[in-house]
Formats: sequence, structure tokens, C-alpha cells
Amino acid sequence: MSEETKKTEEQVEATEVQQTEATPQEVVEKVNPEEFLANFDWHKYEEGIEAVDEENLKAFEAALEGTLGLVNEREVIEGTVVRKTDREAIIDINSKSEGVISLNEFRYNPNLAVGDTVEVLVDKREDSTGQLVLSHKKARVIKAWDRVNNAHETGEVVNGFVKCRTRGGMIVDVFGIEAFLPGSQIDVKPIRDYDQYVEKTMEFKVVKINQEFKNVVVSHKALIEADIEIQKKEIIGKLEKGQVLEGVVKNITSYGVFVDLGGVDGLVHITDLSWSRINHPSEVVELDQVLNVVILDFDDEKTRIQLGLKQLNAHPWEALDDTIKVGDKVKGKVVVIADYGAFIEVAQGVEGLIHVSEMSWSTHLRSAQDFVKVGDEVEAQVLTLDREERKMSLGIKQLHPDPWTDIVAKYPVGSTHTGTVRNYTNFGVFVELEEGIDGLVYISDLSWTKKIKHPSDFVAVGDKLAVQVLELDVDGRKLNLGHKQTTENPWDKHEETYAIDSIHEGVVKEKSDKGLVVTLAEGIEAFVPSRFTTKEDGTKIAKGETEKFKVIEFNKEFRRIVASHTSIFKAQEEKNIRTAQKKADSAEKTTLGDLGGDLAALKKKMEGK
Repeated sequence: MSEETKKTEEQVEATEVQQTEATPQEVVEKVNPEEFLANFDWHKYEEGIEAVDEENLKAFEAALEGTLGLVNEREVIEGTVVRKTDREAIIDINSKSEGVISLNEFRYNPNLAVGDTVEVLVDKREDSTGQLVLSHKKARVIKAWDRVNNAHETGEVVNGFVKCRTRGGMIVDVFGIEAFLPGSQIDVKPIRDYDQYVEKTMEFKVVKINQEFKNVVVSHKALIEADIEIQKKEIIGKLEKGQVLEGVVKNITSYGVFVDLGGVDGLVHITDLSWSRINHPSEVVELDQVLNVVILDFDDEKTRIQLGLKQLNAHPWEALDDTIKVGDKVKGKVVVIADYGAFIEVAQGVEGLIHVSEMSWSTHLRSAQDFVKVGDEVEAQVLTLDREERKMSLGIKQLHPDPWTDIVAKYPVGSTHTGTVRNYTNFGVFVELEEGIDGLVYISDLSWTKKIKHPSDFVAVGDKLAVQVLELDVDGRKLNLGHKQTTENPWDKHEETYAIDSIHEGVVKEKSDKGLVVTLAEGIEAFVPSRFTTKEDGTKIAKGETEKFKVIEFNKEFRRIVASHTSIFKAQEEKNIRTAQKKADSAEKTTLGDLGGDLAALKKKMEGK
């Protein structure tokens, strides 16, 4: 020990002795309280250690800069596993101390062994216990983001592990980061089974990164497209109209089929799939089917390619039997029905139209659905045939005799028959006597007595109705029928019953400004003008009242009766007036006669005198 050191220790011991020998009272007396509080080390009191001057600390750190074993916080470095326990891995980063990392952060690597080099993040150089704090998980995330960003910028192809399915796509582990693989980015063709990719390692391209939300989108399709781009350009450069290529059915829609020609897609419209009518393309082709197609057209950039399948086969009209001619009978299946008719496929891809007017001899046209339905096998006669225009018209009614051929003998004028009500209009009822023979009953020929506003008030569709043939037009195929003519005309008898001036009792059925409608016996209706509806007491007849009425007009042709109530008591009044007048006239004559006799007697008497 040096002499200086010994002197220093002796001074310290002397000071301690002096401090020890001093009493508390002496210490208090020697120390000024204000001075004591001002110089008291509060940091040492609270933390148990003297505070380090910031300037000295910075100077100390600067002096240590570059010193072996010093690491910076938030820095990612490599470390070596020097020891493993059941729960932790001890990592040496060549610093003043070793770090401890939970084995949970190495779950992805169950084969971690002593001596392995791993990436770690220096979370803290010292915690409260002076321990170095490291994190392998955070280091992987930081490094992974650096690698992902770099891959996105450079277009580097990365490997990823497909972890599971999710809504709209898959979750892929790329460098320890969960990235999203949209379903549309898995392959160039639609994927029907996503599960086949789960737990597989595939190559991907980073196509999008959202730095704010830390989202990564990858694509496997982009790699495939890049591979087929060269092949696609070669195919497009060789495309020609009429060229036949082999392709694979990639997608089927309601309007057509998309075919992959080896990197280039073309569309076969539903009308170009088959010469026959089809309801859906799936009736002709199926997914992943390999087939030959012909190029029909494409745009200038050759990005929209129109393909055809049926064009590879001869048009069915060209194979149609040459012996078929107008008037021949053919059989076929109903493939399409419209309101105006039905299309019949008489041969593969060859159709003929049966117009609704050619389905029945009836002039009262109905819808084609009333005669046939899709899928029916029917027999028809060829009416017209144009092989150049590829058109054919057919008829069904021609296979049956025309009911109008002997119409005069079957339905002569004046004959009575029973028909079925098929339809009605505002002016009459159409009655079918038999298939193909309809007649019209005008509304005025439905009843002798009832005033009918609309035929539906009298009959309903489907009712049986007795009719009489009133008129027959063979050339125009028209029948004029009558229903009331099948019964006796009651107006022949009414002409006597309701003679002019005859009086009848009736009930007021309706009342209006013009007058009354009165129901008489046997349901006969009469009209009473408003001026003839006044009672004897001066009041007007009301609806529902029963009164007597005098017939003042009768028209058998128009079945019209006009009556009056007022005329009844007016006529009586006139009769009474006439009777009274006659009595007055008779009395006057009697009085003058008597007076004349008296005068004559007086004259004689005077003369005699």
C-alpha cells in the first residue's frame, strides 16, 4: 500500500471518529435546518442510490460508444442459444450479460437447439433488476416487414404457408406475417375447392401493403399470369377467323361458356353452342371439358374473342331429308311456346312454327298453351317450306276435317242446338257448337223480357246455352245465333194483355229524374215518364210503392210499354166533369120547357079573356 493511500485512510478514519464522538445534540446545533433541507439528497432517499449527473452520464455513454459488448435498445441483432431450460432459452449477444427469452416465442421452431443463431430485438439493456431484455418474436416481425416491403418493391417471389381458409380467400404465413390471399388471386381459373390448398407451401408475389393497418395481400395468380404472358402473346399473334383451336371449358354462365385457349379466354355464346335450342350451356358442355372450337370474330386488340362450337358441324337444314315437301306429315317435339304459336323440332336443329291459327279450325283464337306444352310429341302437316331461308310452317288442324265443309247441312238456319259459352264481349256472347264452329249471340238476342246491360249478367263462361241459327255466312265462316228465339215470344200474348188504356198493378223498381221503371205481372217492365208519376193528392210516387198504372203506349217490336199513374185519376176527373156537364145541360132544358108551357097557358088564358 502506498504512503498516499495510507494517509487518505487515516484521514477518513479520523473523520469517522470525530463524527462518531459527536452527540446528536451537538450535530443539531452545528447544522442549520434550512441549509440541511436545501442540501438533502432526495433522490438517494427515494431510490437508494445517488443521482447521476446527466452531463456526466452522456459523457460516460460517449466514452463507451464502440466498446465491445455494448448494444442499443430497439436494435435487431443476432444471438446464440447458449442454454435451454424447460421454459426458456438463454441467448448470448456478446454483451455484458445474457438475455432470457421464453420458448413460446420459438413454437414455430420446435427443433431449437443450443448453438443455434437467432435474431433478437434488444427491448431493454437493463430492467429494474439489471437484466438484459430480449425478444425473438419482435425481431422476426421487424425483419419480416423489412423483407416483405423489399419483396413488394423488387417483385421478388416469396414462399408462404397456407394456414387456413377465411372469408373470400386464404390466410398465408409469409416470413411470420399473416398475409391475405384473395380467392380470385389463387389461380387464373375459378377455384371450386379451396381446401386443397390448405397447409401447402406455395410461391407468391406481394401485390399490396397497407402500412397504416399492417395488411399484406399476396397473389399466386400473378405468377401464373407472368408465366403464360409470353405464351398468350404467341397465341394472339396467330389468331385468324375460321381457325380451329383446342381449349378447356373454364367457366359456364347462363349466356355462354368461357374457354381457355392456353392463356387466352374466348366466349362461346349460348346460341353458338348447338344448332338445337338449349335452355342452359350446361346441357352441352361441362367444366374442365376439352373441346375444339372455331374462331368466329375478335376485336382489334384481340382481347375479346368470339368462339363457336356448333359451326364445326354441318347445318341441320343441309341434312334435312330432300323428300320432305309441302303437304307431308311430320312428327316433332315442342321446344318453345309463345302466345302466337309453338316451335316444333322435326329434326336435330330443324324447327317449324305452328301458328295458333293453325292449331284449330275455330275462328275464336286462343293461346298456344291451350293446345300444346313443351316436350309434347305432335304430328303436323307441312304448310310452307323454304330451304334457302331455312323456314318451315306447320299446321295441326289440317290433319282433321274442316267442320265448315258441310256446315249448311249440319246447322241450317232456324235449327236449334246446345253450345258452350267460350267468351263474351260488351255486345254479345261467343258460343261454340263444336270444335271449330263458333257463333255469336248478340246481347239483344239473349232474352225477350230482360234488359241486359252486360252478357256476364246473364251467362258465365263454360255454361251450356240453347241457341237457334239466325244467319249463316259460309264464306266468312260466321254464325249468328240467338238464345231467346228458342223460347216462345211472350210479347205476342202481352199485346192483348197490355192493350192501350188497360190498367195494371205494378211495383216501382227504379226511380230517376226521367221517370219510373215499374215491374208488372210476369216480370214485364214498363216505363212511367216523370210527368205521369203524380198522385191524386199531389205527391210523387216513391221507389218500392205499389200503384196502378194505365198503359198509354205498347210497342211489340221494341218490347216497350209506357204507362201512367196520373192518367188514371185524370181520366176519372174528366169523366166526372163530362157527367156533370150532361146533367147540367139536361136540367137547363127541363127548366126552359116548363117555363114555355106556363107562358103558353097564360097567353091562351089572356086571349080567352
